[in-house]
Amino acid sequence: MVLDVVGSNPTSRPNPLRITISHKKTQDEVRRNIDRSFDDLFGGIAGVPLKVVDEHRAWNGNTLTFSFTAKMGFISAPIRGTIDVNPADVAIDVDLGLLEKLLPGAKTREAVESKIRGLLT
Repeated sequence: MVLDVVGSNPTSRPNPLRITISHKKTQDEVRRNIDRSFDDLFGGIAGVPLKVVDEHRAWNGNTLTFSFTAKMGFISAPIRGTIDVNPADVAIDVDLGLLEKLLPGAKTREAVESKIRGLLT
């Protein structure tokens, strides 16, 4: 399994989270796993309990476009991104919005990476 984490993407905010992880499953299996476990992917980023509300997601081929509001105590932050399921890898681009400033970057990446790896094993 190859893991590539990049902290820049010109499509939105200055530092959206970009993660690419290789896999050996079929694209259908990966899509099903993502659908089944979507709420868990972002529900406890960096050890902080987040409540996912107002969730919207739609598949267009092998690309999932998603958005939701993450609630952490009295703070609410819109989150949006895409998950591309390719034949050999999964690429996740997510704009954490305000949470990017509130949560430690390394722990956030580590938490999302770990949960995605769990879906691919």
